[in-house]
Amino acid sequence: MSTGMTMTRKAVWSKELKPGGKWSGVIGRGRLIRFTALGAGANLAALLYHADHPAERYNMPDTLKAQHTARLTKGHVLMSDNGRVLASIVDDTLGWHDPFGALTTREGTDAKYGRTTYQELRNDWLRNGLDNAAVELARNGLGLRDLVPAVNFFSKVVCGEDGRMRFVSGHAPAGASVTLRTELNVLLILSNTPHPLDPSDSYPSVPVRIEVLPADPVDPETDFCVNFRGENRRAFENTWEYQALRGDLA
Repeated sequence: MSTGMTMTRKAVWSKELKPGGKWSGVIGRGRLIRFTALGAGANLAALLYHADHPAERYNMPDTLKAQHTARLTKGHVLMSDNGRVLASIVDDTLGWHDPFGALTTREGTDAKYGRTTYQELRNDWLRNGLDNAAVELARNGLGLRDLVPAVNFFSKVVCGEDGRMRFVSGHAPAGASVTLRTELNVLLILSNTPHPLDPSDSYPSVPVRIEVLPADPVDPETDFCVNFRGENRRAFENTWEYQALRGDLA
């Protein structure tokens, strides 16, 4: 649950991402990224890459198996495929964010909400996560071959005994927030589009506020994320070793 640790900090940058909107940018190491739902029922899909070497990117299987979890919340870290920590979840009011649901597609969006086109509706057409991600990947010199699993912040998906995934409606109220801390320079790609398993037949229209704030230095002895699991500490040690060898360890 939230500790309110980021509430007194002043944002160095902020943006409101409107429903259907997309954004990408590089956020330097040692920053907090706070996402706040400005209405009930938000879903924010996020892709993460190491900005200095985008071939290193978020690894969903390693992240989940190393932390023995099927959900993401405070204390968990987002690991790269090199065993390092891209970002840590340092604050969370919900206790559950979905790492499985992937991105919506053009075909799925048309089938669920009705076919719309930019030519007919201009900016009011219904966007999808895969197309949004493709555009932002291209803007950063990447392509669909670089697509990684998305983290769907503010959404909850549970797995039944039959193995089927079920979307939990009403999980995220207005004002819900989650805060990441960057442990490397991170290329972040965001899409404010519906969760693929959301059963609602109306396209969600929930803006999300993004804020970047300064973070305190990490104390390896007391930091909650570092000490959450032994696997977390090893991933942090891999990250610190990488930074020390590069000469950029603070």
